[in-house]
Amino acid sequence: MSRDPITCHILNTLTGTPAANLPVTLTLLSGPSNSQSPISFRATTDADGRVKSWDPATASATSVPTVLSALPAADSKTNWAVRFEVGPWYEAQGIESFWPEVEVKFTVKGRGREGEEGWRHYHVPVLLGPWNYSTYRGS
Repeated sequence: MSRDPITCHILNTLTGTPAANLPVTLTLLSGPSNSQSPISFRATTDADGRVKSWDPATASATSVPTVLSALPAADSKTNWAVRFEVGPWYEAQGIESFWPEVEVKFTVKGRGREGEEGWRHYHVPVLLGPWNYSTYRGS
């Protein structure tokens, strides 16, 4: 698989360009088997402002597909957060931002439709400006 089941994309609306080299953290907040400390993953957006795969940020993390595969049922729900470190990123460009970080929380539900293998793909796009942001469920 060339991408993880959870991906994101961030565009800088101030310049109309991808938000490249922006640090991002993905955290499993809750789920059927999540009684320990949160499981987190880290990445930095590529030149196109995208994160296609995640690196473990905690000792309990292996990979996003492994975490999802360990769930007990195909219809399990897990809650996740993706946090974009936008304050320092804008500051490094000499731009003051109202947002120190932008965090989007969402629910991942179960595997694909009957007959499909693996998990559905969840894509979290963010349109970001120094004073505003918006997001939606991407494809």
